[in-house]
Amino acid sequence: MPTVTMIGGGQLARMTHQSAIELGQCLRVLAASPSDPAAQVSADVVLGSHDELDDLRTAAEGAVALTFDHEGVPLEHLRALEAEGVAVRPPSKALQFAQDKLDMRNRLFALGLPVPAFADLSGDVAAARSALIEFGAANRWAIVIKAVRGGYDGRGVWLVDGEAEALAVFDAQAGGDTVLMAEQKVTMRRELSAMIARSPYGQGAAWPVVETVQRNGQCAVVLAPAPDLDPEVAEKAQQMALRLADELGVVGAMAMELFETLDGELVVNELAMRPHNSGHWTMDGAVTSQFEQHLRAVLDYPLGDTSARSDVTVMANVLGAPETPEMSVDERLHHLFARMPDAKVHMYGKGERPDRKVGHINVVGRSGESVETVRERAERAAHWMSHAVWTDGWNPHD
Repeated sequence: MPTVTMIGGGQLARMTHQSAIELGQCLRVLAASPSDPAAQVSADVVLGSHDELDDLRTAAEGAVALTFDHEGVPLEHLRALEAEGVAVRPPSKALQFAQDKLDMRNRLFALGLPVPAFADLSGDVAAARSALIEFGAANRWAIVIKAVRGGYDGRGVWLVDGEAEALAVFDAQAGGDTVLMAEQKVTMRRELSAMIARSPYGQGAAWPVVETVQRNGQCAVVLAPAPDLDPEVAEKAQQMALRLADELGVVGAMAMELFETLDGELVVNELAMRPHNSGHWTMDGAVTSQFEQHLRAVLDYPLGDTSARSDVTVMANVLGAPETPEMSVDERLHHLFARMPDAKVHMYGKGERPDRKVGHINVVGRSGESVETVRERAERAAHWMSHAVWTDGWNPHD
């Protein structure tokens, strides 16, 4: 069977490995440490750095495709590998738009896709500061400042409240290695995500559009499909994502994160060209999971059925508690399964620390169950796994 190499040893590579096993394969991972989530479970691990071209070459040797569980690999290294005949999927020409938010905004705008108003704050510091003042005033300082590269899960994003705070953020960050941009703050109803996949052959497939619930800048809950979403808006989101993937030449899974405005319009927020947190629900709630689909895509297999298995599936992240519970994860699992036998638990083999994503829970709704009921069960289970406390006060020993 063909070998696929995934750069990065995190939880996305770990869960992709699970799908590789089902297909009779062994996912090779380039991991920084034997303790990385994927390195714990794969029999084919290359230890090294994604910043070192020789380590990337070693990991790619003999593989039919090289793909990613993060977008941090230097583009010059990927271009060198492509010149040597390595099948990089997604290719560097596409991945650059997931790495650089300013490039992404400019390309989306050129393609006529809806994006927030934005301003380039790179280059000369004095000129950039003046550009920020002009942009902020034009938008009544309802703006967001972002790092152009490297931010995720709320890092590298500053929600500012007025001119003084915006200029303080700029003065603290500008002039160093961090390149900045500013965006108009979108008045929105909620956040959505359109997950799709595309093969080198050009086949595309889209899962139902989901609603994502953010807390402290990171995804906490996913409701699949997005409740009460106009079918025409859902189809528009899917077509936007499929069109963009085709325009950029994306291969593999891609998430297009969106704002739904108060009047039902869509605005593109972020892109991820890999499996994504908003697609974890597909492991139990869809016919084909995002991880299997990603492998199918990079191997140029025909893509799988993306239909939902239930009217509602809710994914809740297990986020590290402020203080790690004395109760072991093993005992927490015991009590969770005893109380909620239908909860599907996915733990990543990561140490616990505050707000760290250490796992997720999927709850697939039963016939006739409301979104609210399924969400309450999923969030209750995730809170138990992180805090060892039931939100409704239930005591397993009573």
